[in-house]
Amino acid sequence: MRKSIVSFLMLFFCLAAFCQSRPIPIDEGAPLKGNFGNNRNSNRTIVSDTTKKKKSNNKLDTLGFERRDDLADSITISFRYLDSLKRQPLDSSINDFDKYYTVPTSYQYLGNNGAAAFPLIFKPFTKAGWDAGFHAFDIYKFSLENTKFYKTTGPFSMLSYQLAGSKEQMLHALHTQSPKQNINFGFEYKFISAPGYFVTQNNSHNTARFFGNYSGKRKRYNGLFTFITNSIKAADYGGITDNENLLKPEFKKRFAIPVNFGAGKFSQSPFQSNINRGNTYQEKIFFLRQSYDLGKRDSIAVNDSTTEYLFYPKLRLQHTLTISTNTYNFFDPKGDSIYYKNFYDIAFAKKIDTFNLYEKWKSFSNDFSLIQFPDTKNAAQFIAAGITLQNLETTTKLGKITFANLMLHGEYRNRTRNKLWDMLLKGELYLSGLNSGDYYLQANLSRYLNKKWGDVNLFFINSNRSPSFIFDNGATFNLNNINNFKKENIISFGATASNPFIQLGFKNHFITNYAYFSTRKKTEQYKKPINILQLSASKKIKLKKNIFYYADVTLQQTDNAAPIRVPLIFTRSRIAYEGNLYKNLKLSTGVEIRYYTPYKANNYSPLLGQFSPQDSIRIANKPDVSAFFNFRIKSFSLYIRAENLNTASFQNGFGFVDNNFAAPSYPTQGFLLRFGIRWWFVK
Repeated sequence: MRKSIVSFLMLFFCLAAFCQSRPIPIDEGAPLKGNFGNNRNSNRTIVSDTTKKKKSNNKLDTLGFERRDDLADSITISFRYLDSLKRQPLDSSINDFDKYYTVPTSYQYLGNNGAAAFPLIFKPFTKAGWDAGFHAFDIYKFSLENTKFYKTTGPFSMLSYQLAGSKEQMLHALHTQSPKQNINFGFEYKFISAPGYFVTQNNSHNTARFFGNYSGKRKRYNGLFTFITNSIKAADYGGITDNENLLKPEFKKRFAIPVNFGAGKFSQSPFQSNINRGNTYQEKIFFLRQSYDLGKRDSIAVNDSTTEYLFYPKLRLQHTLTISTNTYNFFDPKGDSIYYKNFYDIAFAKKIDTFNLYEKWKSFSNDFSLIQFPDTKNAAQFIAAGITLQNLETTTKLGKITFANLMLHGEYRNRTRNKLWDMLLKGELYLSGLNSGDYYLQANLSRYLNKKWGDVNLFFINSNRSPSFIFDNGATFNLNNINNFKKENIISFGATASNPFIQLGFKNHFITNYAYFSTRKKTEQYKKPINILQLSASKKIKLKKNIFYYADVTLQQTDNAAPIRVPLIFTRSRIAYEGNLYKNLKLSTGVEIRYYTPYKANNYSPLLGQFSPQDSIRIANKPDVSAFFNFRIKSFSLYIRAENLNTASFQNGFGFVDNNFAAPSYPTQGFLLRFGIRWWFVK
């Protein structure tokens, strides 16, 4: 069934794409534009002022030249994120693999695409209010925060497909269009299938997103919506039993290596979506925002028959509805009593028995806001205030329970009309309910200096939040822990400077009452303050003509006794040849090296989907080395990537068997050849 669905989707997008007009050339990092005579505004012309005009039978009778309106025959596509004022163009550059892959270079995943992952550069979780506590698979999900709302003058489609070793594959498809100037809608789909190299290792994720926005003819009413569904299925093997097995010749076939968690028939079917043993997380989100503006009307006569209506808002009435459902399930049909006793202190009645953990949440949230615009001609300056009522219902080991939250929020935003200053002040306060007393404060100040010195940004965040619900005594995934945790308090501040010469960053995180898993099942709260300092730098250096060196370095420092484990230094380096070989061929090829200093990486609990600190094993990896060959012809991109060349070994014969480790007992992949394409289509 899965094979049929994926094949149908690929066929649909290919047919839809080729039915459109020919692909067009795209400039690096620029808005997507193309000249076509069938654009609905293509009949708009501007006559030169020096041309003598004569009207005869309502037709323009002229002798001379006409000035062409380039925008009339062009396709322009941009997007913005939810609650963002800045519109961004599509990025067509080919020099960074992070733009193609689901896992950023600054993250480490447990062996194959779709597996549990964590950031190597520490990021505090600052969200106030309710949170279930499962974040090991967040980077694979669609969310409200990363939803793009497009503005396009023509239909746009994107099809991306990737194939790698161990029958790993990824499909990403997108389509958006605007049948009218004030309407846009579209959908996005992503499929990840990664059977893995070890027995019982398998990931299969399906994520989809539908989105749209509408603006009334008089520009008083605005509405946008999105519907998101995330299906995460991950079967974990618990790590290998002995690291020395990696170099033994009898275990060159990795599925033969004994693993800690489970045993079964090894399968590498790319369309195998059933997870016999592991985590299944399901999420559905419906988001609808509607607003109506009061203010000043205006209009411009485009021609004798067309009028463009303008509206300058003074007061906006806004309502936001958010409905979500989250289910978290761990299922093991043939649980080994020895494993569960040793790692989780769970006793089975039988030697082999079924084990299941299940938790479900429903959230229904209504928000009413008033937004006032002090400057009539600047919609990017406003003051907002609102109130949110959230109703929660959960099914846990204690049965069905209901909660509620009442939250006040406010915001001041000012992006000056000259685009030099950008200020944000934002706050949330939970007055009553499950998360009573939680609050979130944010302040940002940005200043554009000039072309030479670029931008400078200052930020401050203070979050006082209830520990995620997984630490609560009533949570299904809290295995007999008795907790009475205080609220976590997180203070983050820092600055970034970005200019053509270098990009610099400074961050400091100060955390008190940090809640964490001290073992694979035990929860604790760290009473002492934790301070984490981060310094970063990024620079592009031209070595020779068309040869460039990209350097990214991050330094992190924290107390060794704290339960947060991070490498002291993280680096990513790329040496690449970049240039145009022919008129329409852009090429980027070279070597990429990622390295981070030895540190005591966290353990992973497949039962709970949580990472926990440990003090006995120090991970000391070799640099991760990859070679890449990327090129683009007009709107078609192809990339070939040979990964983990550093795993080559001549011990017991040649082979790529000297694996690095993502976490204790979790080796990363050996040599992997990755092939992918991305094709953009516009009409």
